[in-house]
Amino acid sequence: MPSSSSVLDEARDLVEKRLSEIEDERQRLERALRELGASPARRGPGRPRGSKADKPVTRRRRRRSGTRANQAVKLIAKEPGTTAKEIAKAMKISPNYLYRVLGDLEKDKKVRKQGRQYFPVS
Repeated sequence: MPSSSSVLDEARDLVEKRLSEIEDERQRLERALRELGASPARRGPGRPRGSKADKPVTRRRRRRSGTRANQAVKLIAKEPGTTAKEIAKAMKISPNYLYRVLGDLEKDKKVRKQGRQYFPVS
């Protein structure tokens, strides 16, 4: 029966031989990629390709005085007692979005809601 040290040496030799074969194959594959015009797909740590960091930074434009909230306040001041549906139709926007805007205007005490009608706050 072979000694345990000779079995370990034999196993170690087999693993080293296989690692050498794998390294040779890796080098051949990388060479083939370079010849095809592609670099090896190695990336360091960080964001994946296509993430927001790779895209150019776009700046949001500043709001002018013509915000939806200001438009809604002007319409309510022009026609007190108008409904959200009527305001949305005049502004050509979705009533669902307008309800959010009107809620913020109520919190800021710029408009007052009575039933379904909105009135300006003086």
